[in-house]
Amino acid sequence: MLSYFLLYRTREQTSPTGLFVKSVEHAILWDHREKAWVYDPELVARYLDSVDNIDRYRKVDRQTAEQAAPQITGGERLPDEETIRWIFQWRGEPPQDDF
Repeated sequence: MLSYFLLYRTREQTSPTGLFVKSVEHAILWDHREKAWVYDPELVARYLDSVDNIDRYRKVDRQTAEQAAPQITGGERLPDEETIRWIFQWRGEPPQDDF
C-alpha cells in the first residue's frame, strides 16, 4: 500500500511545496534541485519522524496528491502506481544495459 504526503513550508499548510510517496520500506520524493522523482527512503523517514516537522506535512489520498503534483513539480505529473512500484523494486537504480 502506498501513502502520499504533502509537505508545507509553514504550519498553516496553505500551499504544498513537496510531495512524498511511501510504502513500508521504500519512498520517493520530488527533488527540486534535480527536477525529478528521487528514491530516498532514509530522507523521507527522517523528515516524517522529526518532531520539528509534525505540523508541516499532511497524509492525503492519491487523487489529492495527483492534483497537487504539477504545482509542486512545475508541471510534472505524479508517476502512476505501477511506475512507483517499479522504482521501489530497483531502489531507484534500474539495471543498465551493457554495451
